[in-house]
Amino acid sequence: MKTMKYKNLKLAMCLSAVTFLGNQTSNAHLITHSPNHISYLHSGQLQDSSLSDSTDLIQVAFRKVKRQDLMGEVNAVNLNNLLNKNYTTYSLDNLDALISGYNGNIWGTGGYLLLIDGFPRDANNVMPTEIEQISVMKGINAVALYGSRASKGVIYITTKRGTSDNQKINIRTNAGINTPISYPKYLGSAEYMTLYNEARRNDGLPNLYSEKSIYHHAAGINPYRYPNVDYFSSDYIKNSFNRYDATAEVSGGSDRTKYYTNFGYWSAGSLLNFGEARENNTSNRFNMRGNIDVKLNNIMSLNVNAAASFYTQKGVNTDYWAASATGRPHRFSPLIPINMLEESDENSWIYVNNSNFLVNGQYLLGGSQLDQSNAFASIYSGGNSRHMNRQFQFNTGLDFDLKGITEGLSFETALAIDYQNQYNQSYNNTYAVYQAGWNNYNGEDLISGLTKYGEDRRSGVQNIGGSSYRQTLGFTAQLNYFRTYNDNHNVSAILLANAFQIGRSADYHKQSNANLGLHIGYNFANKYYVDFSGALPHSAKLPEGKRKAFSPTLSLAWRLSEEEFMKGGIFSDLRLKASAGIVNTDLDIEQFYMYQGYYTFNNAAWYSWRDGELIRTFDRFRGENMNMRYPQRREFNFGFEASMFNNLISYNASYFYNQMNGLLVQPSTLYPMYFMSYWPVYSDMPFVNYNIDERKGVDFGLNINKSFNNSSISFGVTGLYYDTKASKRDELYEFDYQNRTGKPLDAMWGLQSNGFYNDQADIETSAVSTFGEVRPGDIKYIDQNGDGTIDNRDEVYLGKGGWAGAPFSLGFNLTAKWKNLTLFAVATSRHGSYAMRNNSYFWVDGEDKYSITVRDRWTPETSSTATYPRLTTNNSDNNFRSSDFWMYKTNRFDLSKVQISYDFPKSILGKGIVKELGTYVNGFNLLTLAQEKETMQLSVGSAPQSRFFNFGVKALF
Repeated sequence: MKTMKYKNLKLAMCLSAVTFLGNQTSNAHLITHSPNHISYLHSGQLQDSSLSDSTDLIQVAFRKVKRQDLMGEVNAVNLNNLLNKNYTTYSLDNLDALISGYNGNIWGTGGYLLLIDGFPRDANNVMPTEIEQISVMKGINAVALYGSRASKGVIYITTKRGTSDNQKINIRTNAGINTPISYPKYLGSAEYMTLYNEARRNDGLPNLYSEKSIYHHAAGINPYRYPNVDYFSSDYIKNSFNRYDATAEVSGGSDRTKYYTNFGYWSAGSLLNFGEARENNTSNRFNMRGNIDVKLNNIMSLNVNAAASFYTQKGVNTDYWAASATGRPHRFSPLIPINMLEESDENSWIYVNNSNFLVNGQYLLGGSQLDQSNAFASIYSGGNSRHMNRQFQFNTGLDFDLKGITEGLSFETALAIDYQNQYNQSYNNTYAVYQAGWNNYNGEDLISGLTKYGEDRRSGVQNIGGSSYRQTLGFTAQLNYFRTYNDNHNVSAILLANAFQIGRSADYHKQSNANLGLHIGYNFANKYYVDFSGALPHSAKLPEGKRKAFSPTLSLAWRLSEEEFMKGGIFSDLRLKASAGIVNTDLDIEQFYMYQGYYTFNNAAWYSWRDGELIRTFDRFRGENMNMRYPQRREFNFGFEASMFNNLISYNASYFYNQMNGLLVQPSTLYPMYFMSYWPVYSDMPFVNYNIDERKGVDFGLNINKSFNNSSISFGVTGLYYDTKASKRDELYEFDYQNRTGKPLDAMWGLQSNGFYNDQADIETSAVSTFGEVRPGDIKYIDQNGDGTIDNRDEVYLGKGGWAGAPFSLGFNLTAKWKNLTLFAVATSRHGSYAMRNNSYFWVDGEDKYSITVRDRWTPETSSTATYPRLTTNNSDNNFRSSDFWMYKTNRFDLSKVQISYDFPKSILGKGIVKELGTYVNGFNLLTLAQEKETMQLSVGSAPQSRFFNFGVKALF
């Protein structure tokens, strides 16, 4: 019987050595150890992978296992199948609604390692149509084999491969539009000038703008003389911009050779609609991928993967969106109409006749002495630029079936070489702007003179700049042993070497990861599981003798549903699991040589008290610590997976607790104060392993699947709740309420506000602010320590900032199918974190542009209802600093996507060359429900957030 099974297995080999493992049932248990093979045996036949079955193969560290045998907290999604109902434009799009424990990071850690076909690459450089599967490895046992840089989790993207079927050609094309959700709302010229006058009066200064001037700006009769510039008006911005893409996939092969190729192109426009931006503000990307698997002989198989992408972004030589956040509406008119020039003004007409940049033959470029370079003039006449990004990725591997030595033994090796370079090409013109001098003749405004700033010059020279490159080298080699004894004893073992190195221009040291790894696994009758995975990393960031440290992990599982007392019940499957271990990591060691003492030559001369003698010094910045070790991720987690009523309901939950132990810090509490001084700058304190971070939480998932006669419905929920704590800190605060120990890692710190100062008497009887002069209408703060002053010692813990994602997040996905019509929807919900309104839209003083938020400013008349401090033309350090006054909750619910798909019946297509044909419409980022929706959807100084509506067609030939 065993001989027959291995004959079947030999027939199924294509890319790598595949070894039979599992119990002797019709659902044979299979592990493939090549990172490129994604098929499994079922009843002796080769089948396509599908995430709807417990026997699907899931990518884990350096091997694939059946879904039902996953160890160490791993979840996966088959993106290839998902694309049939869920077209997307980004490889990790909506992953948080499909996989529990992921909400933009893994378990709140941030900084996960992203691998594509086993090597570190960019998620945005692989298109969704190229992807077969995405695995998210969360638990410590799941990531240990990848070594130091995987300590915060791993996302593994597996690209598609060919099959031994007849050649297939898949074509997909899409056309969509992006529509802005909202724009910042800034005040017009008249309102701005009125309130600026008020700000000056608050500062004891006279008005700057006359009532007559404000009236003319408000009337809008002559916007060239009295401008009221709206950066978001239809004069400059379109209502939407287009996006197009097309993909062609060709795959097929034979038992000996299999191939997959992908050619893709997408293009996106821009909202800007004037000057150079109208035609030269687009993005284009062309990509190619080819994966080939060749069975060279009965022992050796070869795989070769190559991908190239060419990205080009055409643009203008200015940042229009940044200018929109600072350009005040009344300062200048972007254009000066030449038909309003006095005919007798010969000097002005000379400017017109000699200008190289006459817009549409009707306008000169506007400006002023303070606005000689501005976004409008730069877009009309400043030239254009082109950003080029080129990436080439290549990896190859050899797999050896060594069953001639002993059954179940194999060896494989892989090598990757990636290159990425980018640079800018630009034509940079200089231009003149003009400020008009106006007169009014019998009620008609005419320009009686122009003041010119700058010179017109078309360089005609192409400039090259911003050049950078990146090179990635990767290598793996592993000896595998997978075998089943006496039908029930399933043994797996891997001994591996894994390394990659990433070099970047301008970086002296390359980013490296190197480790040896060992995996030993055993399961009895698919019922009792044990998995030991460990790594021995090497890091040059640590001193000699400390550069290696063993990282052991252990995972256990028990499938209760296979026990006799559970069979025949409501549970189709029920499994308990637990993992624990330690991973040594250098991810949080920011620099090299931190273990060494450090001196630097201070070239800044200073005079001592000794008769004006000039002194230069060597400054010491840290001491030496040759005992510095790896920070460690120490973790245990446990959970369960279950399905009931013939998989009608399936659910899972996991609890995790981990520490980042021994984070580096220069600990002032461990050394006498004389080890450090601020003038002259001196420190003899070394970096030591001291700080400890804690994270704990629960991730969970629920799926309900029900089929009817001609329809089916599936509903899924994913969730993550986690809490963080700085459990140990080097700190020496005067007051306990400022201690970071015991507070969340993403804690927000600031002052507690206590309304506004009502009047001068209120100021005199309140604690004295050390943040500058205060006046009535400024924010008043609570004196936490009662010392009569408001300073940094009054800052307290305000709430969770959520930099690693909201502490509580939910994801929802719905699939409803009726005959050939499919509805798919995705939604997410996030709760429990705060943010600060601290950008230039809210923090307004000095000469800043005013947004509508200042309408609720404090004045003596609105003192009881005001929600914004008084206006000022001075710096307002007292008002604009971190405090609960500017905090808001970021709780939100988002309907991220809805797609309706229709697949034409095969009876309509007949037996022609088109085997399958489908069409779909979808919308992205459709709805947000939140108390602070307007703030969270606001983009200040950058392009607006947008909704995307798309129509697509797909066909199989």
